[in-house]
Amino acid sequence: MTTTSLPSSSQTPPPPADTDLSATPVSAMLQGVLDPVALARLYGEPMFAMPRDLYIPPDALQVFLDAFEGPLDLLLYLIRKQNFNILDIPMAALTRQYLAYVDEIRATNLELAAEYLLMAAMLIEIKSRMLLPPRKALEGQEAEDPRAELVRRLLEYEQIKLAAHRLNTVPQLGRDFLCAQVQIDQSAPPRLPDVSLADLQAAWNGLVKRAKLVQHHVISREELSVREHMSIVLRKLQGRKFLEFEELFDVARGVPVLVVTFIALLELAKECLLEITQAESFAPIYVRLAYTPA
Repeated sequence: MTTTSLPSSSQTPPPPADTDLSATPVSAMLQGVLDPVALARLYGEPMFAMPRDLYIPPDALQVFLDAFEGPLDLLLYLIRKQNFNILDIPMAALTRQYLAYVDEIRATNLELAAEYLLMAAMLIEIKSRMLLPPRKALEGQEAEDPRAELVRRLLEYEQIKLAAHRLNTVPQLGRDFLCAQVQIDQSAPPRLPDVSLADLQAAWNGLVKRAKLVQHHVISREELSVREHMSIVLRKLQGRKFLEFEELFDVARGVPVLVVTFIALLELAKECLLEITQAESFAPIYVRLAYTPA
């Protein structure tokens, strides 16, 4: 235990020479001396001892833990703890332990003890019936056991408790997981990704490679018209929703026809007469006629 004493006057530093002591309040002069030994400050005033009239309620520091969910839960706990046979319950020992627990909760929570008192009366009744001679039963039948109804209720309660425990281990919405909600606007038309120049170049290179595999060694001169192939492309797209990019080209006619057809396709795209779309990256390229609203 550490004891702190008031500093002596010789330990208190003297006030400065130019300080007017008459203008300094006494509380301000004693503040530096009293604060080290004060337990607390109440409304700015130091307190050197705990107040004697401090009232603390009797149950302020008392904690009551209701560990059981009812009389049957308490009975089942006592039976399993003492390793009693639930089909042959020793009523004297069980009733003694049960009443000891009821006496504890009656001192703290009378309303909670009401249903426990009802079960206590039932246990005492069963115990008293077991002390009486058993009733005569019919031939071929066993005498009625006063504990039969209690055993039936305990077994049913234990089954329901185990089932509730298994259900509690199942993942529950809001406790173990949450549902993701995504709002999708169905009225908005789907926006397809734009086709870049690199995609067209890759598709064109693939067509050129295929055309070289089926090329002929016949040298001939053929006049090809871009306008004519523009009409051919439009006729192929007429009445069709989509057409794959490669289906617009006739590979068997050779590279010159492919070049003219590709130029015709670019001219039509430049004039906004057709649209070149692709569903996703590295997906096939499709061509369709441009949509013109009425």
